[in-house]
Amino acid sequence: MRPFWCSTCLNMSTRPRIGFDGDGRCNACVWAEHKRSMDWSARSQKLTELLDRYRDSGGGFDCLVPVSGGKDGSYVSHQLKHVHGMNPLTVTVRPALSLPVGDQNLSNFIASGYDHVHISPNPDTMRVLNRVGLVDMGFPYYGWLIAIQTAVIQVACNFRLSLIFYGEEGEIEYGGSTETSESPTVTVDYMKRVFLEDGHDLVLEKSGLSEHQTALYRFPDDAQLRKRSIEIAHWSFFENWDPYRNYLVAKEFCGLQEAPDSNSGTFTNFAQNDQALYALHVFLMYLKFGFGRATQDAGIEIRRGAMTRDQGLNLVRLYDGLFPEEFLSLYLDYFEMDEASFFNVLDHWANRDLFSRDGNRWVPLFSPV
Repeated sequence: MRPFWCSTCLNMSTRPRIGFDGDGRCNACVWAEHKRSMDWSARSQKLTELLDRYRDSGGGFDCLVPVSGGKDGSYVSHQLKHVHGMNPLTVTVRPALSLPVGDQNLSNFIASGYDHVHISPNPDTMRVLNRVGLVDMGFPYYGWLIAIQTAVIQVACNFRLSLIFYGEEGEIEYGGSTETSESPTVTVDYMKRVFLEDGHDLVLEKSGLSEHQTALYRFPDDAQLRKRSIEIAHWSFFENWDPYRNYLVAKEFCGLQEAPDSNSGTFTNFAQNDQALYALHVFLMYLKFGFGRATQDAGIEIRRGAMTRDQGLNLVRLYDGLFPEEFLSLYLDYFEMDEASFFNVLDHWANRDLFSRDGNRWVPLFSPV
C-alpha cells in the first residue's frame, strides 16, 4: 500500500500502530480534538485521589519521577511538588554519549530543589545492549530505553515507593495504540509490548551478557510488583498535555536551557537535548518508516494550533531525513564499527518500499503532501 499522510497534521500511515478516521485524520489529531471538549475536571479529581493515596504523612517521599533535566520530567516534578504538595524523588538513568547542554540542564534541575538519584549503568554493558539494539532492532539506544523502565521500577521498589509518574503516554499523544486512552496507568506487560516493541528478552539474550551484568535491565518479578502494588502513571492522562507549555515552565522554574542551534533533523532546539544517540534514533526512524524528527515536531505544533499544515510541510521537506554528520565519528567509536560496517547496518534497516540507494545517499521514493 502506498503511504499517505494525515489530512490535519503530517503523521504518516507507516507509523507503527497508527489509525485514521473516515476523514483521513490520524488518531493523534482525533485525540487532540477530543481533548478540547473533555471534562478535565473529572480527571483532575482522579489525580487528586491517586496522589492522596500515596502521600507520606511521615515525611518521606511520595512518588518517583524519571527525569533527564528536559522539559517534560521537569514539568511533572514541578507540578507534583509545587502545585500538588507532593514530595517526589527524581531519578535519572545516565545515557550513553550525553551532551553538554543535557548535563547542564540536569544539574540545573537538581539545583532548583529536588532530591535526585543518578543511576550510572556500566558503560560497557550499555554499549553491548545498544549495539545489539542498533543491529537487531534498528534502535541505537535500546539498552538505555530498557533501563529507563526497568531500573526506574527497581529504584521505586528499593525506596518502597508504589507510584511512578512518567510524562506523556506517547502512543496516545502522537499517534499509536489507543488502548490506554481511558486508563490512568499502564502495566509492565504493556511497557514490554509497546514501549520496548517486544524486544526486551531478544536483546538481552542476543547480548550474550550474564544475568549479573544485566541486573539493571530486568523488570522485578510479578511477586515483587504485587508486593509493592506498583502503579505506573502518565501525567498526560490527567491534564491536557502541551510540550511547549512544559518547556516554558521548565525554563522558568527548573533552569532549562536550549541547545545553541536547532537540533539535528528538525527546527526546534529545546527538546531531547540529553544525548547524541537520539539523533541517530530518529534518522533510523526516517529510514524505516519515512518520517523523522521534523515530522514529529511539526505535528505537535500543528495540533496545538501554533502552526499551519502548510508551514509544517515546508519544514518537514527542509529538515526530515538529514543525517547527523556531526556525530558520525562519535557513533563509529562508540559502536566500535568502521564506516562501511556502520552504514551497512543502516542500509539493512532502510525500507526499500520507501527509499532507493544513490551512492552514499538514501533517496525517498515519496514526497509528503
